[in-house]
Amino acid sequence: MTEPKKLFIKTYGCQMNVYDSERMAEAMGGEGYVQTETPDDADMILLNTCHIREKAAEKVYSELGRYKGLKAEKPDLKIGVAGCVAQAEGKEIMRRQPMVDLVVGPQSYHRLPELEAKARSGQKALDTDFPEDDKFAALKSRPKAKRGPTAFLTVQEGCDKFCAFCVVPYTRGAEVSRPATRIMDEARDLVERGVRELTLLGQNVNAYHGHDKGLGGLIRDMAKIDGLERIRFTTSHPNDMDDDLIAAHGDCDKLMPYLHLPVQAGSDKILKRMNRSHTAEDYLKLIERLRGVRPDLHLSGDFIVGFPEETEEDFQDTLALIKAVEYGSAFSFKYSERPGTPAAERPQVPEDEKNDRLQRLQALLSQQQRALQDAMIGRDVSVLIEKAGREPGQMVGKSEYLHAVHVQAEGQAEGIAPGDMVPVRIVSSGRNSLNGDVIRR
Repeated sequence: MTEPKKLFIKTYGCQMNVYDSERMAEAMGGEGYVQTETPDDADMILLNTCHIREKAAEKVYSELGRYKGLKAEKPDLKIGVAGCVAQAEGKEIMRRQPMVDLVVGPQSYHRLPELEAKARSGQKALDTDFPEDDKFAALKSRPKAKRGPTAFLTVQEGCDKFCAFCVVPYTRGAEVSRPATRIMDEARDLVERGVRELTLLGQNVNAYHGHDKGLGGLIRDMAKIDGLERIRFTTSHPNDMDDDLIAAHGDCDKLMPYLHLPVQAGSDKILKRMNRSHTAEDYLKLIERLRGVRPDLHLSGDFIVGFPEETEEDFQDTLALIKAVEYGSAFSFKYSERPGTPAAERPQVPEDEKNDRLQRLQALLSQQQRALQDAMIGRDVSVLIEKAGREPGQMVGKSEYLHAVHVQAEGQAEGIAPGDMVPVRIVSSGRNSLNGDVIRR
């Protein structure tokens, strides 16, 4: 009996890349590959890359350099680069790292088996097109293996916003929405295999238009699936938060009270220079409407400090917005140039000023996060158990608000398994998580 070939995938970046890596593994599973946790015994190494972080391409080249020894030892080892860096760099990857056998963009990974076959025949394989065919329809159906209690589900890809700092429209292409019927079929299949919480993904997920009532309509239909207990979605743009989706936060019990809604800056001047097409006041009014229908809504955001031409006054506007919103969590970054984007050509803020502003911004965000976590002490939450914890008898899961919660008191976690929905009373707050006692009824 032939031993199966082994595939090692390293995933960078966002949740959508996690989803894409799963689908690539499934596609290659149909070609006789099984996944391995280490590159050392792999027959194929695939880097699924992200272009958002600073020096993303250089980090990929550095990672590839680590595999030169493996390639020398195993000449038949195939090495591929997928994702947004693959889309942006294309042939340049093979020029700089000749040992790379295939390069595939994020819209073409359904063609991965044929690219791998081409590489096996001794040819270089490159596909960074934006094909007209639907990659999701072309992918083979998922194997019926048991799944964990949570899963990602891509519903929308690409972006038409063209923010001045962002490469997504160039690497992921224009906005495309999957048909609602196919999403519902995939959701039902995941639930049948044990999933109880689905996070709907898109570069601009609330611009979804594959349902006649938009994302809100899709969520309401999905909420009717028996066995699906929780729905989340990310990442959203303020300009696409329509009335129906706002209302869904108040009238759809399965839509969790957590929303990631990036604003990027609090200065109207900087927002305009970013091409965000909204003002700080627009954003604050939107938050007010959302909290009007769901007062306990926990908010997360994204912030860029040191954007070209940002002054200290502009930065103070961002701090003021953060104070007004009170975020439960946030992602914050120093601006870094992305070649080909408009902002890369503008006068840059000195690095020491970027560093100083980032430290002050993160201190405020950390203070808010800790205050909101501490405010959870004494509250009862519902925790979806995901896995065993590090300590004996401990279990770990997520609350409705996406807080990590540890159930660790002796005897309390007995009989609890991943996938269980457990009532928990929060008793203490750690740095990035909560601790709770199971409520015995």
